[in-house]
Amino acid sequence: MEIFREITTLTPNDCFTLATRHKTKFDFPLHSHEEFELNLILNGKNAKRVVGDHIDLIDDVELVFVGPNLPHAWFTEKCTSKDIHEVTIQFHRDLLDDKFLQKKQLSYLRTMFEKSFNGILFSKETVERIAPRIIALAKKTGFDSVLELLSILHDLSTSRNLTTLSGSSFNMNSQISYNSRRVEKVMEYLHGNFNKEVSLAEAAKIANMTEVSFSRFFKIRTGQTFIDTLNEIRIGNATRMLMATTHGIAEIAYSCGFNNISNFNRIFKKRKGRTPKEFRESFSGTRIFI
Repeated sequence: MEIFREITTLTPNDCFTLATRHKTKFDFPLHSHEEFELNLILNGKNAKRVVGDHIDLIDDVELVFVGPNLPHAWFTEKCTSKDIHEVTIQFHRDLLDDKFLQKKQLSYLRTMFEKSFNGILFSKETVERIAPRIIALAKKTGFDSVLELLSILHDLSTSRNLTTLSGSSFNMNSQISYNSRRVEKVMEYLHGNFNKEVSLAEAAKIANMTEVSFSRFFKIRTGQTFIDTLNEIRIGNATRMLMATTHGIAEIAYSCGFNNISNFNRIFKKRKGRTPKEFRESFSGTRIFI
């Protein structure tokens, strides 16, 4: 599978770009780019959505927010609609810079932007409420269009039932804050050493805590046990290799820190809902733009 990267039409002088299309099929390959992207799809039921290591068929209305450098695309698959309506909005990472997003009034936006690095799917109720405003945005210009985009983003950030699509360890650029320097140091160590033998004792030593205290503290901060987090990081790296390389499944398993192929297959299927072989076959013939 070839690996490429898309260069968007967004220029340094643009706050954002908006493209509206009516089409009978999806023909843009899997790709990624530096910009944030909000993608609205109407009348696309049963098309296939790929975001990072997530794969699924979509409903008749779809709104997804994708962060920088996260591979994504929609494919016709089982969609039979002859009038697919797609609206794509792209904007620079610095439209709202990190310092500005730290303001307390923007906490919901900040959280949504962080989650977007793994892709966000909005609920059908949210899409039906926001879609008319996204479509109407094409008719606005200048400062009014920027204000409306910011308003749309804010309303999306406060909406309910957001679904994170890709695994948290798939996107190496994912921005997750644990509000703990100890946990962040351990996570840095895990990301750098996932392919080796890593023990709870080593992690606890990095955090300068006892194993029992660290285990409890780590789960409170991350929401997962230490071993579940380590396996998630390993599976995230394995999914990237399955998508972007021709290495054998056993080779990928061992290079990602699994010393037992059966254990790798079991954990992979539990997390992804399919075996490594089935996951790879889902991308067969797909050109990946990263």
